[in-house]
Amino acid sequence: MAASAKLFEMISAGHEVRHTRAEYIALERFSNVKHEFLGGEIYAMAGGSPRHSALAGNMITLLSLGLRGKPCVVHTSDLRVRIAEADLDTYPDVSVVCREMKLDPADEHAVLNPVLVVEVTSPSTEAYDRGKKIKCYQSLPSLREIVIVSHREPHIEMLRRENDGAWSRHEARAGEALGLAVGCELPVDEIYRDPMAEGTSG
Repeated sequence: MAASAKLFEMISAGHEVRHTRAEYIALERFSNVKHEFLGGEIYAMAGGSPRHSALAGNMITLLSLGLRGKPCVVHTSDLRVRIAEADLDTYPDVSVVCREMKLDPADEHAVLNPVLVVEVTSPSTEAYDRGKKIKCYQSLPSLREIVIVSHREPHIEMLRRENDGAWSRHEARAGEALGLAVGCELPVDEIYRDPMAEGTSG
């Protein structure tokens, strides 16, 4: 506990020190703030705005209803995902695991095999979510689809791993919908229906 507390103090103070993943796992066990681990660097994840939270909540509702009766479970941002190839531990806004959940042997709180992840963008993370983070996600063998939900306007994008391993890109705007390989549909108007999600900021 003392070592983890010291690590937390160093991160909070902005010290640029490389850390082991074991240190990161120990930190997450007692921290009230979620952190992302990427190649030895640990980053505190900022809390989402009300708009961000509403959009993520609507995604969880739609996926939960659409996948009812299927061998899939929808998870909130409390579930940590480990991507070994990219040396990344992160918390997608929403993730879906189908059939058996595989946990990281070194971290019982990190799942290895989501088939779908959702990221809701925000002004501070949009470039990362659409760039480096997507590349990290694409290195996860189990992952079939990545959905990006825009905080700016009714617009969702989906990257799908095709049978040949290539990734295809699909998008939908107001009045449209995207069909997912997991067996449900995402109507854009329903994602943005919540009054809190109709604002233009956050």
